[in-house]
Amino acid sequence: MCFFSSPSTPAPPPVPTPPPDPPQMADKAVSDAANGVRAKAAAAQGYGSTILTGGQGLSTPASTTQKTLLGA
Repeated sequence: MCFFSSPSTPAPPPVPTPPPDPPQMADKAVSDAANGVRAKAAAAQGYGSTILTGGQGLSTPASTTQKTLLGA
């Protein structure tokens, strides 16, 4: 209870140290090689990843039954 004076405030916590800088590529040749590998991997996916069926079409029969109310 403080009738005539204000309460004392505690000291603020110390400021944390900033994190270290992230590591950088050592050489431009290293970064160019990494970009080349990444580009080759992206190109390898290419058109083949968009084809969802084979040359014979779908191998499973189509679902032609209609759904009923509440799945009954």
